[in-house]
Amino acid sequence: MGSIFDKNITDVFFDLDHTLWDFDKNSEYTFRFIFDNEKINLSLKLFLPIYNSNNHYFWSLYRQDKISYEELRIIRLKKSFSDLKFKVSNKKIEKISEIYFKNLITFNFLMKDSIKLLKKLKKKYNLHIITNGFDKVQNKKINNSSLSFFFNSITTAEEAGFKKPNIEIFNFAMARANTKPSNSLMIGDSFDSDIIGSLNAGMKAIHFNSHAENDHNYCLVVDSLSQLIELIDN
Repeated sequence: MGSIFDKNITDVFFDLDHTLWDFDKNSEYTFRFIFDNEKINLSLKLFLPIYNSNNHYFWSLYRQDKISYEELRIIRLKKSFSDLKFKVSNKKIEKISEIYFKNLITFNFLMKDSIKLLKKLKKKYNLHIITNGFDKVQNKKINNSSLSFFFNSITTAEEAGFKKPNIEIFNFAMARANTKPSNSLMIGDSFDSDIIGSLNAGMKAIHFNSHAENDHNYCLVVDSLSQLIELIDN
C-alpha cells in the first residue's frame, strides 16, 4: 500500500466538505425539509443547481475575505431565489438561513468510499482534517457521521485564524500534528484552497476533483475516492 505516496509521507490531511462529507447531498435533504415545512412552492430540481453554483461562488469570495460569513449565508440564498425570479422577503430569507444552519448537520451522508479509504489509510498514516468551516459546525459533522475515530487532529479556519489557501492554516495544522511539510500530504476537492494552498506550504497533494474543475499538472488528480483506492492498491 502507498505506492502513489512519497515514501516520506507519515501524515495525510483531508478537507471535509465535498471531500469526505457529502455537502451537496446533505444540503439537498436540508432544503427538502425547509421547503416542505415553510411551504415554499418552488421546485428543488430547479433551485438546487442554482444554489450550489451560487454557494460555490460566494464561498470563494468568503475565502478571500471579500465578504463575511454573515453576508455569505444571506447572499447565497437571496441570489438563488432572485435568479429564479421567486419572490422571498428578507425576513423569510433570514429564517431559511437559520433553519438551514441548524438542520444541515443533522444529515450525515458521506462521499462514496470515504470510510473504505480512511480505513485503508489509517493502518499506515496519521490522519488529520483541515477545514474552512467553523469549530462547532464541523465538529458536529465529524462526530455525527462517525468520522472522528479516524483522525488524530482537526484544524478549523476559525481556530487557526486563517482560511485555506493561506499557508498559515496548513502550518498551524502541521504543527498541531507534530509533522513537517516533507512528511505531509493534503487530499481535497478545491484546486485553489486545498491544492495550491498545501503546495505553497510545501506539502504534497492529491486533488479529488469532485467538481470537475479544469485539468492540471500540479499534482495527482482523481475523479473519485474509489479511483484513489485502486491506485493505492496497485
